Amino acid sequence: MAKRPVFIPIGKPGHLVEEVLVDFEWNPGFAPIQKKKNVAALHESADKEGLSPLLEVSTKSDERLGQRLSAFSLKVETDIGKISLEAAYQGSKVFEKGGPYTDIYRKDSKRAKQDPRIQESGTLTGFDYFGRTWPLAPETAFYDWLYLSALSSHQEFLKRLYSYKGFTDIEFNPQRSINCQAHTCALLVSLLKLNSLDKALGSQHDFIDMISSDSFKKDHSAELRQQELAM
Repeated sequence: MAKRPVFIPIGKPGHLVEEVLVDFEWNPGFAPIQKKKNVAALHESADKEGLSPLLEVSTKSDERLGQRLSAFSLKVETDIGKISLEAAYQGSKVFEKGGPYTDIYRKDSKRAKQDPRIQESGTLTGFDYFGRTWPLAPETAFYDWLYLSALSSHQEFLKRLYSYKGFTDIEFNPQRSINCQAHTCALLVSLLKLNSLDKALGSQHDFIDMISSDSFKKDHSAELRQQELAM
């Protein structure tokens, strides 16, 4: 058995995203077909808990919309043209021993994530995105901002997400990472429902202030991650 989170957009000013851990039967293996089986198993178990329909947001999604919303597929507009969202994120990291490594901006998503300097430069201390610095807290602030900025011009299209109860990402492992594209999609839907996406993206201060109310940053989610680590 395994546990993975389902992220549900709540759409309330003080409660944007609910995180629910769901138990399901894990299919071991790294082949794409195994990952698709895990998506199906997770969604089937979630359905029994009343969490349906769900959208898998990853390259393993059976739905084209979920594939398109993968961070590996998204592009962001920059001063040097469109670049991979993953490259923008990795290339903006600042470490105690170096960075930002802005040459990463011109790499594709896979090569950006696998750049050896990301693992060899010591502790992450923050982000520097074209001269604009971002702190490490809230934990997912910079990643969320990048993701939402990449999608902000497609708000009418993104209202298709309203039909989903929640979002999953089978690639997301709470033991190894914090950022999750499924969580950010739930955050996106909440902000759209509140007509607050433009305001949130208006300034760094407004963005951090708004997402600090997100339940993903609150104590109960830390407890859920501790439960996952104890498995």
